[in-house]
Amino acid sequence: MRGKNLVKLLKTIELLSQSEGTTIKEMAEILEIEPRSVYRSLEVIESLGFPLYDEKIPLEKEKRWRLEESYLKKLPNINLPEVSFSLPEILSLYLLRSEENLFKETTLDGHLTSAFEKLNLFVSRNVSDKLKGIKALFISASKFTKDYTGKEETIERLMQAMLQRKTCMITYHSFYDDRIKDYAADPLHFFEHDGGLYLFIRVESGHIRTLAVERIRAITATEDSFVYPEDFNPEELLGSAFDIVADDPLNVKIRFSRDQARYVKERKWSKTQQFEDHDDGSVILSMKTSGWRDVKRWVLSYGREATVIEPQELREAVIAELLEAEKNYRP
Repeated sequence: MRGKNLVKLLKTIELLSQSEGTTIKEMAEILEIEPRSVYRSLEVIESLGFPLYDEKIPLEKEKRWRLEESYLKKLPNINLPEVSFSLPEILSLYLLRSEENLFKETTLDGHLTSAFEKLNLFVSRNVSDKLKGIKALFISASKFTKDYTGKEETIERLMQAMLQRKTCMITYHSFYDDRIKDYAADPLHFFEHDGGLYLFIRVESGHIRTLAVERIRAITATEDSFVYPEDFNPEELLGSAFDIVADDPLNVKIRFSRDQARYVKERKWSKTQQFEDHDDGSVILSMKTSGWRDVKRWVLSYGREATVIEPQELREAVIAELLEAEKNYRP
């Protein structure tokens, strides 16, 4: 729906807001449209969350339609600016939406769909004609994404606690030591990583910890409010960690084979990364990062194509891991 249709939609809402309501005939005459178009407008209005109802008035032939009175008290008189989205803006929004598989088949997926339907009201004519094609440009793979079905209430409670700055009691299953733990924690931020949704919290000691949202067993907001830590920079913390674990800083040098060099150089592994090319086609990656276990697991994933040069402790840990793995293949 676009241009004049948006104006008609707003006018329809105005007619429905009258204390006496309005009839299909009245709306058709005032808006200068066919009755069937009026019904389509009513369907759109209901899909946007406006509660409508109709009633038969004695001595009147037609039903009168109106917005629920209690809802009208929440609608102030406002001036609406002319809003339209350009093609690049629409493309950008659908590019972001291509990541929606994180919440596939959850109620959050339904909210996302509803939000895009509302945005479509403000799409200009030339963009609207191309919208179907735009939708087909972006797809996303659900492979390896975590399943958040049944976790919608947990996510909504966390969002409310973050917005209201409320300390929460959180029951969490820690996979690291396979224990169920209880935290009194301040929820600070969500962040997405590798198909999963994670949460930064501040515990009573003041330390920042990372929780996987799907492992939260229970959450209850308390009456206690918290002040956001001024010295906490989530972007900087994530930028300094190799994966999602931020621990002591780690200076590493890793040699990658000629076959892997071009792929490694395509990506940004750290803000401090530097590449040193060699005549045999191999490359040495030097960087300052954190997350000892994450870096070790990453190097191991390359097998013989990656060799740790330093630090020596990490080099020895990788060698030990490879020797242990080799035992699994002995007859």
